[in-house]
Amino acid sequence: MARTVYCEFEKHEAEGLDFAPWPGEAGKRVYAHIGKPAWAKWLAHQTMLINENRLSPMDPKHRAFLQEQMLKFLFEGKTEQVAGYVPPAGD
Repeated sequence: MARTVYCEFEKHEAEGLDFAPWPGEAGKRVYAHIGKPAWAKWLAHQTMLINENRLSPMDPKHRAFLQEQMLKFLFEGKTEQVAGYVPPAGD
């Protein structure tokens, strides 16, 4: 049986992640309180941030920025908007 969590992002029960997706306390918090669908939404947003801002996951400053954005996205509903980004019609 799949592990379920009350997803703080979607505000309902959801299938939980299989493992902590991020190191440290942030990863533990995400594992305990975020479901798979919400994590997939974050990954899509993270990909946009990496591509549009030319971030490198190997750079400690960039990883710190991504962690900050991840926590804001998943727990506060806030997102970093890329300058000049216009979402596709219908979104």
